[in-house]
Amino acid sequence: MNVTHPSFAGLDLLASAVLLIDDGQLIRYINAAGENLLAVSGHSVVGKTLAAVCTGSATLQSALDNGLNNNWGYTGQNIELVRGDGEKMHLNCTVTPLRPDMATGARLLLELQPIEHHLAATREERLIEQQQASRELIRNLAHEIKNPLGGIRGAAQLLEYELPNPALKEYTQVIIKEADRLQDLMQRLLRPHRPMLPATVNIHEILERVRSLLKAEFPGSLQIVRDYDTSLPELIGDREQLIQAVLNIARNAAQAMNGEGEIVLRTRILRQVTLAKKRYKLAMELKVLDNGPGIPDDIRERMFYPLVSGREGGSGLGLTIAQNFVQHHHGTIDCSSRPGHTVFTLRLPIGLA
Repeated sequence: MNVTHPSFAGLDLLASAVLLIDDGQLIRYINAAGENLLAVSGHSVVGKTLAAVCTGSATLQSALDNGLNNNWGYTGQNIELVRGDGEKMHLNCTVTPLRPDMATGARLLLELQPIEHHLAATREERLIEQQQASRELIRNLAHEIKNPLGGIRGAAQLLEYELPNPALKEYTQVIIKEADRLQDLMQRLLRPHRPMLPATVNIHEILERVRSLLKAEFPGSLQIVRDYDTSLPELIGDREQLIQAVLNIARNAAQAMNGEGEIVLRTRILRQVTLAKKRYKLAMELKVLDNGPGIPDDIRERMFYPLVSGREGGSGLGLTIAQNFVQHHHGTIDCSSRPGHTVFTLRLPIGLA
């Protein structure tokens, strides 16, 4: 099979998954987005039927049959498809009959668009807008809170000096320590982030650093599993920001599991990916998976907002900082969670758009 025919070249630049299918329902071509979507390589699927690569619904199979037999086009929404690795997806799909082409052998064009991608893009834009507004509100509040806190702390110190009973100083110390804690939080909210210091970085060296920090912080039965794609090239980024972003996510997972359970650090290469409205030839996908209790429903949509925490005593800044650092690198961060399975997915561009 000729998978590099010139007629196919433009399809490789499309964001949606495209497959070309011949009269025998064999795949003649799959573009880069299709390889990413179905988690396959083009060389491994060309010459096979779609059913041999993934499990589709009867509706999709009927659309392919009608496209070949009756020259009918088809557009469907929320079509279920199961990849070879078992992952279930819901897609919008279009089947377009083509004129017979002896050079390519293609008779049908099948276009697949994950519903989740559209929802994620919309959600990402909404989150960025809301976060910008939230950060401005938080900074204004921090300014207003900072000065009264200084007065409260000073008054507690003066009161401590005047108290005749030394046992009562325990209460003034509580006021002073809590005022100090809040002052520190206000400083963190007001402190501008240092500018990025971009350099060539190896993502696996960053993950090994995160892994060693977690093992030191949680020396019990926490298991940290490596699942690395060693073919990943180096990327341009700020090493400290990337360490902090991944560490904040992984530390949240470890704390949710009380230092027990399993965290998986997984890397993969992606081709022809759109990130923050820009198209990149190559991107890196990093997944942080854990088998903890999951993220509570009531905070799932707000977990990247400042001061939102699902843990008693948490500052609610870890995920906000992680998202900011990922955005500094023109990447995206997303999360899916259910009890026993939480996944944070970071995607970062490799090279120029």
